[in-house]
Amino acid sequence: MKELLLSLLAGIIIGVTFKFLRLPLPAPPVLAGVLGVAGVYLGGMIASSLFKF
Repeated sequence: MKELLLSLLAGIIIGVTFKFLRLPLPAPPVLAGVLGVAGVYLGGMIASSLFKF
């Protein structure tokens, strides 16, 4: 749980910093970004269970 909160806090700080500096956000569109991260995680889990890494 601590890792989740730290990740969220880091993301918020980065988002605020980029908006303050008037730079584009360093992330893909919201839904595509979430699905991409979920796909990477699920792919890693599947590979671990298939190949016993």
